Amino acid sequence: MFNQLKTIILLGALTGILLWIGSFWGQTGLTIAIIFAVLMNFGSYFWSDKIVLSMYKAQPADKHKYHELHQMVTSLAREGNIPKPQVYIVPSENPNAFATGRDPKHGVVAVTTGIMSLLSQEELKGVLAHEISHIKNRDILIQTVAATIAGVISYIATMAQWAALFGGFGGRDDEGGQGIIELLVLIILTPLLATLIQLAISRSREFMADQGGAKLMHSGKYLASALQKLEKGSAQHPMRQGNPSSAHMFIINPFKGGLMNLFMTHPPVSERVKKLEAI
Repeated sequence: MFNQLKTIILLGALTGILLWIGSFWGQTGLTIAIIFAVLMNFGSYFWSDKIVLSMYKAQPADKHKYHELHQMVTSLAREGNIPKPQVYIVPSENPNAFATGRDPKHGVVAVTTGIMSLLSQEELKGVLAHEISHIKNRDILIQTVAATIAGVISYIATMAQWAALFGGFGGRDDEGGQGIIELLVLIILTPLLATLIQLAISRSREFMADQGGAKLMHSGKYLASALQKLEKGSAQHPMRQGNPSSAHMFIINPFKGGLMNLFMTHPPVSERVKKLEAI
């Protein structure tokens, strides 16, 4: 419940920032910002699954070759009371998994070849339960909306920067220092704040998916064990393809390197394991 409320508050904050930025250009600016958000959300909502599956060269999992994998997904989907998601295989040594699809009826679960050779069956089922929980909670849609709004904010801030350089920024107050201060906040602080809020939403949904996965498994120990293995395995075999901007979709950040916890798309594994072991 806390994470749900936190997500609502953070999405509200993101929307508020977007509306505040739009108000710099009056009704026209606000309308343009909203149109941008709607159009980008529409595209993301309907085609994000195809884009990400193509990006990672994912292929449908053969039902005979990956019979046990399909059985696990079927069992967990039934337990979660959602339609069985499509199952895909990503050819990568990086041990990982992700879920995509615009709603439970169009859900997709993808696992790498690396994760299937690293985890035990119960650990793999714990990971799949986490991804099923993402689909059930419609996290793909929520994170897509958050990423889209944050992207629009960054885009408008960049437009304001160029407009200011060429003297085309009107703002609400062209006289005195207040207009300059607001412009600096718009250009520098709002994109950073939007990104931090987007990442906070992503981390909050990961905690929720961990809890949901543990509930489906009736235990948190298998997912906790899997996360510890995946953290080490991902560091040894980082993802060689794809785009770091999609890191939030995976159960563990698949890419090498990273900044401080403030800029991470995932909560620290130690925190996730601690919460899972307490269930």
